[in-house]
This record gives sequence, C-alpha cells and structure tokens, in this order.
Amino acid sequence: MPDQSDWTPDHIDIELPSAARIYDWLLGGGHNFAVDRAVAKKVLEVQPNGLRIARSNRAFLDRAVRYLVSQGITQFLDLGSGIPTAGNVHEVAQRANPECRVVYVDYDPVAVAHSRLMLGDNDRAAVVDADICEPRKVFRAPETRRLLDLDRPVALLTVAVFHFVADQRRPKEVLAEYVARLPAGRYVALSHLTADQMPTEMSGVVTAMQDSRDPMYFRSYAEILDMFTGLELVPPGLVDAPSWHREVGDDDDQKGIYAGVARKN
Repeated sequence: MPDQSDWTPDHIDIELPSAARIYDWLLGGGHNFAVDRAVAKKVLEVQPNGLRIARSNRAFLDRAVRYLVSQGITQFLDLGSGIPTAGNVHEVAQRANPECRVVYVDYDPVAVAHSRLMLGDNDRAAVVDADICEPRKVFRAPETRRLLDLDRPVALLTVAVFHFVADQRRPKEVLAEYVARLPAGRYVALSHLTADQMPTEMSGVVTAMQDSRDPMYFRSYAEILDMFTGLELVPPGLVDAPSWHREVGDDDDQKGIYAGVARKN
C-alpha cells in the first residue's frame, strides 16, 4: 500500500468519518482511519450482515459492468465511486475490453487522491473531484470531456450512492439530469440500500452513520423503482442485489440492497 502521505491530503479532517472510507474497510481495504473503523464496527453491531451486504453490492457492480460490456458499452461514468479496492470498474471493464474508458466521480479527498495515484499510468481512466449532485460540473470537467464521447452510448453507474442523498437534494431529479445528458442507447446501473426487509437493523445503521460526513437515507422498493422512470429495466428488473444475473454456484441470498440495470431507448 502507498505511504499514507500519498493518499491523505493535508486539508482532510481525519476525525470525521467518511462513507467512502467505511466502505473501504468493509471490503477489506486499507485506506481508512481509526474513526472510520469505529463507525464501521458500530454498523456491524446493529447490522451483523453488514459485510455481506457490502460484498453483495460489490459483486453486483462486477456483474453489471461485465453485462454492459457484453452489450457493447465501452464508456462508463461511475458516480460516487469511492476508494479503489479490488474489482474496480476500469479493471473489470478493461479486462473484458481494453478499449473501455472510465470516469470516476467522488468528493471524498482520500478517494480522489488514491484514485489519481492508482490511475496515473492509465490513459483510459480518470477521476473527477465533484459532488454527484452537480451534473453540470461533472460533465464540464476536463477528465470527462477528454475520455467520454457523449455522441456514443455511455453506461451511468450509480451503485450504492443515492442512499447518501437526502430527499431535499432531489435524487430522482439529479439522476434524470444525468440520463438526459447521455445519448440514446445509454444504460443506468443502480443499487440502493433499503430497510424493507430489516427495519430494526437498518435503522441502527442510519443512527450509526448520522454523525459522519455522509448520513444515510434508505428508501423503499417503490421509491427506488420510481428512480427508473422513463427507463426500461432489463430482466430480471429491480431485485435483491444477489439475484441480479445470479451466476452458477452463487448461493448468496443476502437482503438489504436492491439493484437493477435499465436502458433508455
């Protein structure tokens, strides 16, 4: 792992927990601080399946990217991409097709710093330092303009990110603005935490995260399905993450996060 000075910007508040770094710890990464690990452990106290939920989400991302490449997609815009750990989008996509281009978007300084370190020698992937709720800034960023040809199909990845966007920030409208700026043949992959099946445990997760930089806002199946308005869900539709294109030998049945991929015709 790089020296901490390489991935810890001088201005970062290491006493304020970050969702990106908490998720990094849950996935077995090493780019997190004691305060992040403390919150992660609180999450696991109230939601013992937290590790499985995180990993089922990561597995969905892997399957979704491979599916999208199989559909001819070679451009990806990954919102709220977090800290790079094993199985990053550019690794999965470029393994399937070396021509794939990936733009990551995050506002966590550690996520951005480490992404830049990791992508320094990859001319087909870059990171944009931006709030995902500012689509204009994302599309105007030099990295986006350099790597993505918006006259060709692009896959928008919104994996485990909109449950960090409060209702007053209009997550459905934000997503719709991104979709409106992308060409025909676009795809959207989305996953979102829910309290539908485990309301008590997931309420505890919300409480554990409330004093972090990134409080959480879980939504119901109907609310998440509504975010796909105007898009055509590909089979099997919006389902529990492990059920989306389940692969042979995969017996994971973990609940707690819905996932789906949709196309705009």
